[in-house]
Amino acid sequence: MKNLKLVLAITLAALLLVARPVAAQSMLRDAETERFLRDITTPILEAAGLTPENVNIYLVYDNSLNAFVTGGQNIFIHTGLLLRTETVEQLQGVIAHETGHIAAGHLRRRDEGARGASRMSILSMVLGVAAIAAGSGDAGMGILAAGQGMAQRTYLKYNRGQESAADQAGASYLEASEISGRGLIEFFEILRYEELNRGIKQDEYVRSHPLNADRMNALQYTVDASPYVDTPTNPDWAARLKKVQGKLIGYVRTPQETFTTYPLSDTSIEARYARAYAYHRSLDWDKALAEIDAMISEDPLSPYYYEIKGQILVENHKVEQSIPVLKKAVEMAPKEPLILTAYGQALVASENPKHLAEARKVLEFATAVDRENTFGFYNLAIVYTNIGKQSLASLATAERYNVMGNARFAVMHANIALNGLKEYTPQWLRAQDILYINQAVAEKQEREEKKKRRRDERGLTFSSS
Repeated sequence: MKNLKLVLAITLAALLLVARPVAAQSMLRDAETERFLRDITTPILEAAGLTPENVNIYLVYDNSLNAFVTGGQNIFIHTGLLLRTETVEQLQGVIAHETGHIAAGHLRRRDEGARGASRMSILSMVLGVAAIAAGSGDAGMGILAAGQGMAQRTYLKYNRGQESAADQAGASYLEASEISGRGLIEFFEILRYEELNRGIKQDEYVRSHPLNADRMNALQYTVDASPYVDTPTNPDWAARLKKVQGKLIGYVRTPQETFTTYPLSDTSIEARYARAYAYHRSLDWDKALAEIDAMISEDPLSPYYYEIKGQILVENHKVEQSIPVLKKAVEMAPKEPLILTAYGQALVASENPKHLAEARKVLEFATAVDRENTFGFYNLAIVYTNIGKQSLASLATAERYNVMGNARFAVMHANIALNGLKEYTPQWLRAQDILYINQAVAEKQEREEKKKRRRDERGLTFSSS
């Protein structure tokens, strides 16, 4: 019996290795950064035969040098990657590689590799258990260990094949977009250096990705043969990369680190951006606004500068002053949902009834364009409450919890909305959709919570006896 328990434990570990869920990630939203990522990604997606509007791009708050795809046509880029890339082409190289996974359906086909590894794992378990039952304990455990190792290697080999295919596909998309593929090779060099620095194993057979040196060699001929290998960097994209990097550094690093990276002697836009955020985080409002005003005087047509100025004013409790500033940002970027949301937030925060009609119009448009705009739905619910439309407020709240993945609260607020909305209207049908999407998940969450409460109650009973 002891050996059989060990068999089951080994098998379970192997299956977890094959099918481990993606951990929850913390997302960052910024209109300027999202627009930049969208602009540099669109030609690559089109070259891959994908519809850019159907591919979502997310910025993940994580310092590691990584990007990944999951859940269909979704590309996730870590903040660590965005900050470490030295050129736009390096970033585009990574995006092209991830696009290769989407275009080839690797996420869907990866299950094939997992099934193959699982079959091998189960077969070794059956043979191992048979040997143990026959009295050959050592032989049985040997079969099990060898089978699990082979299953793991089979899966890793399958994964490495997909990574190599995505590399080659990415290089072809870059060429079709008239972008140099050197950035992709340079990125693998950065990865190689990072792995050597951290002492990561360079044994090809226990890796999920090919060795970076091998990836560089495999791509070198293709990249060198491209007629666009020496194509210069798009100067607008290069400048925008520096700006979003400066903004991100000011946001994610400590103010002291930011001031060290961008001393006062540096008057570049990216330096001013970084310091504006650092001053903002240090509650030094006047200095933050001075940096932003200097940026506006240099480029008075950028909606993003007015956006951050307006947000600083709101958080400094100068809401009425922020409204014309954010309105100007909206006039310059009338279809940018996050800028519209910032304007709507200021209108709501003013607590002035005369702003409610404008806030409703702005926030309804922002959330219609960006269905994952949780902050927009939050402020829209406040507007609806203030104008006496409680059923619509409940629907907006259900939308917010639906995006957040909180199924129980999404169901609760969808039910409240349904009780007050007219049947078969678009709003009523949307509440029905939210209910349908979340009902089963909510019931499962409730069952799990009940089990947890029962376990906790039993633990209290045992400890008090």
